[in-house]
This record gives sequence, structure tokens and C-alpha cells, in this order.
Amino acid sequence: MSGRVRTVSRSTAGVGPASTTGKLIAIALLILVLVGGAVAQSSSSTQANPNDDPVLRAMLAEMERSKTKLKLEGMQLPYYIDYRVMELDDFNAEAIFGALRNQARQHFRLLRVVVRVGDYKQDSYYGPGEGTLELAPLDNDELALRHQLWLATDRAYKAAAEALTAKQAQLKQFSVDQPVDDFAHAPVVQSIGERALLNLDPQPWLKMLEEASALYRGDPQIESLSTSVRFQAVNRYFVNSEGTVVRSGQGVYVTFISGFTQAGDGMRLDRSHGDAVTETRDLPGKEKFLSQTRDLLGTLKALREAPVIEEDYRGPVLLSGDAAATVVGTLVGANVLGKPGPLGQNVRTTGAWANSYKSRVLPDFLSVVDDPTISKYEGESLLGNYQVDDEGVKATRVSVVEKGLLVSYLMGRQPIRDFPVSNGHGRGPAVGAPAASVGNLIVQSSEPLSDEELKKKLVEICKQRELPYGYLVETLGPRMAPRLLYQVWAKDGHQELVRGAIFGDLDARSLRNNVIAAGNKLDVEDRTEPVPQSILSPALLFDELELKRADASKEKLPDYPAPATH
Repeated sequence: MSGRVRTVSRSTAGVGPASTTGKLIAIALLILVLVGGAVAQSSSSTQANPNDDPVLRAMLAEMERSKTKLKLEGMQLPYYIDYRVMELDDFNAEAIFGALRNQARQHFRLLRVVVRVGDYKQDSYYGPGEGTLELAPLDNDELALRHQLWLATDRAYKAAAEALTAKQAQLKQFSVDQPVDDFAHAPVVQSIGERALLNLDPQPWLKMLEEASALYRGDPQIESLSTSVRFQAVNRYFVNSEGTVVRSGQGVYVTFISGFTQAGDGMRLDRSHGDAVTETRDLPGKEKFLSQTRDLLGTLKALREAPVIEEDYRGPVLLSGDAAATVVGTLVGANVLGKPGPLGQNVRTTGAWANSYKSRVLPDFLSVVDDPTISKYEGESLLGNYQVDDEGVKATRVSVVEKGLLVSYLMGRQPIRDFPVSNGHGRGPAVGAPAASVGNLIVQSSEPLSDEELKKKLVEICKQRELPYGYLVETLGPRMAPRLLYQVWAKDGHQELVRGAIFGDLDARSLRNNVIAAGNKLDVEDRTEPVPQSILSPALLFDELELKRADASKEKLPDYPAPATH
């Protein structure tokens, strides 16, 4: 079992003083990219008293002033206010072809203020009423922090008043059969955790990246090999008018390797590998990182020499735990979120399982839970660990699928039909509003089989149907396209690598109807977008799936050899 990181695009743009939306979006891209990784050490000097933290002192002082003084003539008083500050200290570096391409250290704070006018049943949270966002002072000048909070609160209040009027006018166009409240009540939480600090000497990491990316020299047909690290400390502050006060710190370290080559027919072949951990001691050391890079180069060479899938196929397909975690994150994770539909619509939630409550969505031997309260699985870091969500609600373990039946959704403080309260899954990036999100999503099987038993079952099905081979998918890439795909021959069980395939029907329906067995070991996939989360899944055997040749674009090979490396 190994933790892996799904990648998103990276930005190394600098962050300077900014007040425009464009600059804030640039910062957002940097934050949402948490994929190069980040890690931090907890501050040993942290105390449990909020008055010892100048950021919290400023937030609490302004909250008290806003609760008593925020009033404009002719406008309703706010019934709810919250302040959210996210502080990020980020180091990232990348090497390519044995040379350092970039390195950057960024440190900034983002402030989000939400003011709600109306009441819990119907309020102003709509369009411009969803809050204001801006950069906050980085040093601990309390007066400067309070001044910015004051101005942001004033702007958010005025926007909320306008938004409520617009929302009420819009709702007059609809007739809602089963209305739900706009906002859920939640218990008051006081949780002052330790801050995270980013302490590192970059030089050993830079040398490791350069040495690993220089390994391309052993294969002149490698067209790109890059290695990178991202270390990030994230401190979150949350205060609301109900009395909740939260501070939490998180560190994430990520190492990443990416490369591509071309087959003789011009098909581009990509491979990548990432490790995400929350403690430096769990990072791969230099020798392991070099070994991972060599392995990646080896699979690129093997793919280059592998034949293209010959014809369309329909039959049994075995997904390794690695590949299955990608599928579960995409097809299950996105569909167990309790998110209100468009304004005025009578839908329960969004996604493929919006109308599947209390219905079968998976085989009866599979169940799914989401448990943000666990930080490790068999010694491996889980990125989806947190104790209090971004709406000030304590994280809880939620059973979402029991014996194949959808029994619950992951909820933030926006109610949906049949789910009036949060279960501690309201999370969001610094620049976005919190919404229902996955934490640690875990698939469990009541009838687990070993890897050997799964492969034997695959072969048996092929023999019964007189198929010469079935397929084993080791890893998936973007859009769930196979990257490492093997034909498993029915006559003797041997495996042959092939390339150039895509699935024709891998969707929520096939996950419900076609999975016939699951493995006995969980593989972990770490995702960093839109919020850090971990997907844990066993291998999954599908009775029938369609695989077909991809209509992949093919580029011309380079016209002349690469520069000599010796």
C-alpha cells in the first residue's frame, strides 16, 4: 500500500501586495495546488488561550464590536457573522533534466468575512452575499488586522442586504414543494490547536531533485523528466458570532516525479508519482526517491515498447487498489456530498446520486464511511484528517453507504431535504466558501479476497466466456484513462503490458451493477483539490466493462537526436 497524490496544475507566480480580484485568483491557484506538498512542524510554544494569539485577539475584538455596532438605517441587523483567516507558508521547487528550474517561498494571509441577514430559515447567502475576500496583514499588528476586519465586515454587511432583496425577488418565481432552511444551527465549539511552522533547509532537497531529474540521461528517448517538492504550513482561524473559536495548524509535504516519452507511432506516454505526508520523517529519503524515479523511467520505456490495444473489448476487468481509489474518489466521493441545488429547485442535492437516498448504489458487500478524525492508516498519513471543519463544526465519522444502500450524505451547514444539520464536513479552500466535502473516504468489503484470489476469479470468468484474456489496470491517469494496463491471459495467467486504451462505460451505474468482488487491502490516494482529502479503497473486480482503443492524438517524433549526455 502506498499513498499517492493526484496532480493539478502548478503556479510559481509571486505573491505581492494585491487588492484586485485577478491577483486574489492567482493566489487561489497557488493555494488550491497544495499538490506539490507541504509540511510543517507544530509550534511548541502554542497555548490553549486565544488571548495569547494576536490574530485571534483581533478577530474576537472585532467580532464583539460587529455584534453590537453593525447596524445601518433601514437595514436588518445581521443574525450571523463569521471571520475566517487562512495563513499559508509555502516552499516549492522543481528540477528538470538535472537542473533546478525554479524555487519560491511564499507567505501570506487571506481573510474571508461572511455576514448573514435574515434568519436561519431564509437569509442573504446568495451571490454577492456569500462573503468578501482579501489579503490580510501578515505581521501581528492587531490594529491593522482589526482595521481590515472592520472594513471587510462593513462591505459584507452591505452586500448581504442587497443579496437578500435579490434572493427574495428570485424566489418569487418558484414554488418550492419541500423548502429547507438556508443555514443550520450548530453547537458552539472552542478548539485552540497548535500552529504549524515551516522550518526547513532547502539545499538537501534541491540537490535531490537535481540528481533525480538527471536520471533521464540513461534513456535518450525521454522527452521530459521533472521532479519537485512542495512544503506547506497552513494555519486556519475561525470565529463566529455564535461563540465558536477555532485555530488549527496543518502541514503537508509532497514529493513529485513526472515524465513522458513517445512511442514509435508518436503516441505520448505519461507517468507520474507523488507522495504526500504530514510528518517529515515519512518523506521518501534520497535513495528511495531516486529508486522511484528509476522505476518511473522503467515503466515509460516498457510502455514505449508495448503494443497498442488491438480491438474493442467487453469482459472482466480487475482494478488494483491504486486504480480503484481513483475511481472511488471520482464516482463515489463526488456523489455523497449534500449540496443544495439551484435556487428554487426541488432537488435534494446534486450529483449522480441526488435521487438515490435509501436506494442501492453499490453491491451489497460494499460499504463506505468518511472519517476525518483518523490521521493515519497502517502508519500512513491521511490528508483528510481534521478535528473541526471550516464552518466551526466538529468532524464526525459518517456512514454514507451501508451494504450497498445510500444512507446518508456528507453535510456542511447548508441543509438539504431530510438532512437539516451539519455532520462536520463543511470545508473550503481559502478563496472559496465552505461546502460539503470528503475527508477520509473509506471503502469496506464484507467479503474480501486476496490479490491472488481476485486474479484467479478474473481468469475463471475469461475461461467460462471463452475469452483469451481479461484486463488488469494498475494505475489510472486523467479522466480515469488506464496508464498501466495489462492483458491477463486465461491459458496461464501471464500478463502483458499494452497501451492506448480508454474505458467506454466506467460510471456510477457500472460501479453499482458490475463490481463482483473486492480485495482485502486498502490503497490510499491523496487528493489536494479542492481541499485535502484521502480515498482508501480495495482492489475491485468488474464482471464486465468496455475497453476500447483511444482516439489519441499522435505527434511527430523529434526530427534529430537529443544532445549527447556524456
